[in-house]
Amino acid sequence: MHDIRAIRENPAAFDAALTRRGGAPAADAILALDEARRARISAAETAQAEQNKASKDVGAAKAAGNDAEFERLRVLVSEKKAEIAAMSAEAKTLDAELTAMLLELPNLPMDDVPDGADEADNVEIRRWGTPATHDFTPKEHYQLEGVIPGMDFEAGAKLSGTRFVVLSGAVARIHRALAQFMLDTHVDENGLLETWTPVLVREEMMIGTGQLPKFGEDSYRTTDGWWLVPTAEVPVTNLVNGEVVEQSSLPRRHVAHTQCFRSEAGSAGRDTSGMLRQHQFEKVEMVSITHPDTSRDELDRMTACAEGILEKLGLPYRTVVLCTGDMGFGARRTHDIEVWLPGQDTYREISSVSVCGDFQARRMNARFKPADGGKPQFVHTLNGSGLAVGRCLIAVLENGQQADGAVRLPEALQPYLGGKSLLSAEGKLV
Repeated sequence: MHDIRAIRENPAAFDAALTRRGGAPAADAILALDEARRARISAAETAQAEQNKASKDVGAAKAAGNDAEFERLRVLVSEKKAEIAAMSAEAKTLDAELTAMLLELPNLPMDDVPDGADEADNVEIRRWGTPATHDFTPKEHYQLEGVIPGMDFEAGAKLSGTRFVVLSGAVARIHRALAQFMLDTHVDENGLLETWTPVLVREEMMIGTGQLPKFGEDSYRTTDGWWLVPTAEVPVTNLVNGEVVEQSSLPRRHVAHTQCFRSEAGSAGRDTSGMLRQHQFEKVEMVSITHPDTSRDELDRMTACAEGILEKLGLPYRTVVLCTGDMGFGARRTHDIEVWLPGQDTYREISSVSVCGDFQARRMNARFKPADGGKPQFVHTLNGSGLAVGRCLIAVLENGQQADGAVRLPEALQPYLGGKSLLSAEGKLV
């Protein structure tokens, strides 16, 4: 959410930043509501002062035996009380309208984010690895002979509908190994705190990280009001919801492996083959809570952590900065990491790492107490995939594929697979 004081101080800059994201100017409407709200608050405060004075004078009039003045003041106290109630109610309504308006507006991009309308305007900042050449036509993951026995989309559809899959045997073990490898790397080498959280959260937690109220259709809600998390970003970031933490405890760096659930609203017809876009999937998510002065550096550190996983697995990738028109709702700057998929002959997103500034912290009222003893300030929050497990499975299978449909597995995974280095064309680990 946005700082109303910053909008008051420079409405033109606020509108200019919204316009960069493709939105319409909003400062005038925000400030009109804000002015009306503050006017009601001021009126209520004035009436309260008048009521307080009249209440004191009532006693004096009664003691003096001035019945007429006593009656006038008694009526005045009653009128002021009603006036205060009315003004306070109006102020509360206007405050709710202002909050609702601010909750619907996206974060403002950093100055160094490239302008653009969509993914075509994203800017590549680096590449790692060289896509392998094949003396055969590479297949997509679900077409590989060694994968087919362990990746059952018909069973997933029977159990749950489209965009679900059942993994079994060697494929399921590789999927599990990838998650364990990611967690161990982030904990042992990157110094993140392994964190296990619920995947059902209260509505306030979804509001806190920006999934609500604007994007409710993208997630699943239970009949009793809980929401299934679209990513561990939601529960992990909200660990500081409503808290005032010590500056000395920052940065807080977490990693969590969870099931994730997304309705994929608006994606009809996109990536319907294979398991690239599923309603239920797993992610290893990184979350950092930082001091405002260090959040931009933290973005680069988290990006390197995600890239390091791909490098250990020997998977070629490229990293891009998302343009203003392609960034997520809560981000100020986002680095997308795209892994090479030979079956599609293109790079596809496998991680998105974002710095949100104090946007989420304001929604959560998450602050820190400065070491110098000053007034509590809002923390900065960041999140990023480290990595999406299912998409990483796809990349491992497609990049390691052999002409006969077998898959050569990354050396980094072998300790998690009992030393096995190949998924055979028959679907066995050997």
